Amino acid sequence: MKIYELAPSPSARRVSIFLAEMNLDIERVSVDIRGGENLSASFQEKSANGLIPVLELEDGTTICESLAICRYFDEMYPSEHSLFGRTALEKAHIEMWQRIVEFKGLFVAMQSFRNLTGIYQDRETCVESWGQVSKERLLAFLPELDQRLSQSAYIAGDQFSVADITAFVMCNFMKNLDITVNPSLPSLHAWFTKVSQRPSVNQ
Repeated sequence: MKIYELAPSPSARRVSIFLAEMNLDIERVSVDIRGGENLSASFQEKSANGLIPVLELEDGTTICESLAICRYFDEMYPSEHSLFGRTALEKAHIEMWQRIVEFKGLFVAMQSFRNLTGIYQDRETCVESWGQVSKERLLAFLPELDQRLSQSAYIAGDQFSVADITAFVMCNFMKNLDITVNPSLPSLHAWFTKVSQRPSVNQ
């Protein structure tokens, strides 16, 4: 079993933190995305979306999409505290907040970065104005997250979950846009400081 990844990328970071929380150590294979290795025919055969990370099982079966990979391990190695929740209500709340943070935060931050920097302009159309709009959308989302965290210890409730992993990765990635978590958002800042001390995020 192995994971093909670019370790610093947000998607790979989500899987790495998730696995660290589960105390699982999986072989990693680095993929040169900037060099276009993921565009090769051999990689495309492994990845349905042509992106990293990709989990390859012993029998050659592959799974892409970071959350799908996390769900696989959550099902294969059940624990008392699942990061996806145990009860129907927990699962629903975690899924709800995971999607909110992903669509209003992490994906918007990635869109902003790609369009403002033109890092992959050799393979996609980059629109600087869309990058700026995306950055403004991200800035508008942070107070919403701060408000949510004024009501609960973690993003989806009283327990650390995959929604917190997504939010933490977002908060780290947005430094590339010169946006930081600061005391002007006290609940978000306190949460970020707390999560930053978890062993899983300091690998």
